[in-house]
Amino acid sequence: MNCIDYLLQEHQKHAGDFILGRGAALSYKSMIKGVMRLSNWFENNIGTGNKIILIMPNSSHSVISYLAIMKSGNVVVPLNPTIEKEGFNDIAERCDSKLLITSLQLKKRLNFQIETVLTEEEIDSAINEDKDENLVWKSSATAPDTLAQIIFTSGSTAKPKGVMISHKNIIANTSSIIEYLELTNTDIIEIVLPFFYCYGLSLLHTHLKAGGSVVLNNTFIFLNTVLEDFQKYKCTGFAGVPSHFQILLRKSDTFKKTKFPYLRYVTQAGGKLHTTFIREFCESQPDIQFIVMYGQTEATARLSYLPVERLSDKLGSLGRGIPNVELRVVNSDGEKVKPGEIGEIIAKGDNVMLGYYNEPEETANTIKDNWLYTGDLARVDEDGFIYHAARRKEIIKVGGRRVSPKEIEEVIVGIDGVIDCSIEAQDDEVLGEAIKAVLVTNKSISITEEFVKQICADNLANYKVPQVVEFIDNLKVNAAGKKVKA
Repeated sequence: MNCIDYLLQEHQKHAGDFILGRGAALSYKSMIKGVMRLSNWFENNIGTGNKIILIMPNSSHSVISYLAIMKSGNVVVPLNPTIEKEGFNDIAERCDSKLLITSLQLKKRLNFQIETVLTEEEIDSAINEDKDENLVWKSSATAPDTLAQIIFTSGSTAKPKGVMISHKNIIANTSSIIEYLELTNTDIIEIVLPFFYCYGLSLLHTHLKAGGSVVLNNTFIFLNTVLEDFQKYKCTGFAGVPSHFQILLRKSDTFKKTKFPYLRYVTQAGGKLHTTFIREFCESQPDIQFIVMYGQTEATARLSYLPVERLSDKLGSLGRGIPNVELRVVNSDGEKVKPGEIGEIIAKGDNVMLGYYNEPEETANTIKDNWLYTGDLARVDEDGFIYHAARRKEIIKVGGRRVSPKEIEEVIVGIDGVIDCSIEAQDDEVLGEAIKAVLVTNKSISITEEFVKQICADNLANYKVPQVVEFIDNLKVNAAGKKVKA
């Protein structure tokens, strides 16, 4: 089944709007008509099976284009609008892409070297070419494992890898998320996450399938616009990565002091949010459900969630597998670890990627016997709940002793006035690696290096106390809002 048939076909008579708020609203009727017409244009002009690059901020044009590409039997390759020309050319060459969909502004700025470029005006023209007002939705004969999209990982220290996601992957993950979040056609979500990021795309997919609505906000830096959206558009949900919640809670008192009567839940993924912030959120907004989640691009988006009713007694856990996904924590021999032991999280389900694009060795190292090896280290408790320890590559070895950065970060973010903390390794002639703490603080509260070290010494073993404490002005995050370490 084509995943766009799954998402849209049942909503052809939906009378409401899908996109609300900033800019022009987009009704289900207009969206579906646009998707059908643009899909037909793709089929008639370029055929099927092509890899079409999409570089565009979240908008009605980006949504219609994204859906139409996959509906037409082509493969969408969403990329970060801040991509540099060299990175774009590399991906376009690797994917043998001849068609790019982008905004007029980006086209002027980047001067892309590619055969065909469509901007908003050309998209509208392609849609308006079809004068048939009686379009009938035609189901696509798509095999489940047909490639639907390639999502390129951020690749901060290596060449980005193209994660191949199938139509079946999208359908499976969407179904599971809707089930555990209990989404319905009354749900309205504020989206600040970009659609080149799998977390952002999962919000698009789930609310389309549920028949709900979205509010697109590309300006989270202007925090008040987000808080205004919650009220004005009666948002029932919000999704963010750790930095979003750290900013909501520590950059301003407005969020904590304001009541949001329509906001039913928030979800957090994209990295571990320290328990200090989760407690702070729940204390200031006790009527809003806080749902911790965990996932990877290689799993289409989501792998686990922590049920709201277990948040208090399992605080710090990333939960258990979502519906129809099996999670295990295993040792180097592939055997399940005992409670308290550290191992690697592996996953099995219909949401697991097809593999890495044109990288069979990387694929074989990551998917073994149909299990996705995530590279994330964790432990389980007696009840089977999983607690993330670190990425395998993040572990710091101090004098031969393994140290997880998250344990130290948890202590430091508990200091009043600390907005964010990153623990990094730096070379040391004696210890091999020494610990460096990089802090972002609220300027109205004075915090010294000596004070931070003393708090760490009071709460941690002496070899876990940072040798260096550095203060910086802003969180280091990528375009998706996820923390970037040096």
